[in-house]
Amino acid sequence: MSSKRKITVAYGDGIGPEIMKATLSILEAAGAQLEYDVIEIGEQVYLKGISSGMEPSAFESLKETKVFLKAPITTPQGGGFKSLNVTTRTTFGLYANVRPCKAFSPFIQTHFPKTDLVIIRENEEDLYAGIEHRQTQEVCQSLKLISKPGSEKIIRYAFEYAKKYGRKKVTCMTKDNIMKIADGLFHKTFDEVAKEYPDIQTEHKIIDIGTALIADRPEMFDVIVTLNLYGDIISDVAAQVTGSVGLGGSANVGEEVAMFEAIHGSAPDITGMGIANPSGLLNGAIMMLVHIGQPEVAEKVANAWMKTLEDGIHTGDIYQEELSSKKVGTEEFAQAVIDRIGQKPEKMTPASYDKESTEPMNIFVSEKPKQKKELIGVDVFLDWDESGRDPQVLGEQLRKINVEGLQLQLITNRGIKVFPGGMKETFCTDHWRCRFQNAEMSPISHALVTKLMDEIAGNGFDFIKTENLYSFDGVRGYSLSQGE
Repeated sequence: MSSKRKITVAYGDGIGPEIMKATLSILEAAGAQLEYDVIEIGEQVYLKGISSGMEPSAFESLKETKVFLKAPITTPQGGGFKSLNVTTRTTFGLYANVRPCKAFSPFIQTHFPKTDLVIIRENEEDLYAGIEHRQTQEVCQSLKLISKPGSEKIIRYAFEYAKKYGRKKVTCMTKDNIMKIADGLFHKTFDEVAKEYPDIQTEHKIIDIGTALIADRPEMFDVIVTLNLYGDIISDVAAQVTGSVGLGGSANVGEEVAMFEAIHGSAPDITGMGIANPSGLLNGAIMMLVHIGQPEVAEKVANAWMKTLEDGIHTGDIYQEELSSKKVGTEEFAQAVIDRIGQKPEKMTPASYDKESTEPMNIFVSEKPKQKKELIGVDVFLDWDESGRDPQVLGEQLRKINVEGLQLQLITNRGIKVFPGGMKETFCTDHWRCRFQNAEMSPISHALVTKLMDEIAGNGFDFIKTENLYSFDGVRGYSLSQGE
């Protein structure tokens, strides 16, 4: 039986095949014990009519190997094509995206030479669920889904990561001053989990100022944990301010399967020119080697790579006349790293991965008592484009509807209260949220909501969706409108 670890490999599109070839040549030269199951993904698969970008056999390969080393892919422009990354992450439960962002000064130019942070991004939820609808002529919606278990898993992962690698601080970033329920859940969960790690410093930043601080003072951060969309954005910002997005690798980790990749795209503009920097994918592969229990090889590769940077052997994207000694292409850079296997950087801190680096982390979701959930109203969304879009006219018509005390309380347009007591200056679209509750805000039945919908439709209104309004242990589980 072979002692080699079998992994799934995809060469991808654009510069993908070039940088994958370079990366695998370095791993092999360093003595990585690997066996490859090569699959086809990306543009050619999409063009066969497979909207996921992966054939069923590719999914079977990942189910077997549990490890995926993936080069960048190209998603064809136009509708109907789903993100392969998102599909892979959600299908295999790759809930944690880990992106180290470290400065390699003075060999890679940066204004922030002491930066050494890790961004841990929730990987399955948020707007990346991709649940979108066009509801009227003018309005589309995209649903942001945040769960308590999903939040707890990624937050606990961030604290366990900090504990495992000797990090001192974990920063949570959200926008809970606006999205008080969804982002508020993430922040509240962070505060709860943080109590279990008293030796680790914690803080919270609103995502806009947090992003600004990453761009201006990244050295103040250690580990950052955040939601899916925010993490995607700030990880590119952090990678760029530390030197180059082209250097960044990432891990996508689940309970059973893990995917490793570069954080950059397929760069079709330089495809076939032999000038692409393989460093991002190589750094992803280094993380993979640690994950599969080959930390000694990971250490050799990381140190040889850093020694190459120290010696000024640079691809064009990071080449600087005052810092670099030689500009090289993809293959020559890979060979330079291979030539330095066994060497260590002299000025940068050498990489070191001990056996503990390969040990799994203790990630779990705590059990919470079931809350009392009561239906206390319903938001009915209408497509209405009559009477000059006068909310007063709409409100007076809807107020005539009264189903066993369930009646109109307010109307909003794009979240802004426009009835009763709206402002004539408020711009309105054809998309209206109409809130129905009884005067006491007491519990109602689903059957009553059904009667209400029949009455609304019977009065000639086009309802496009409903959202039930619930309380949990007596606490309102829905947002107020702007101006309410």
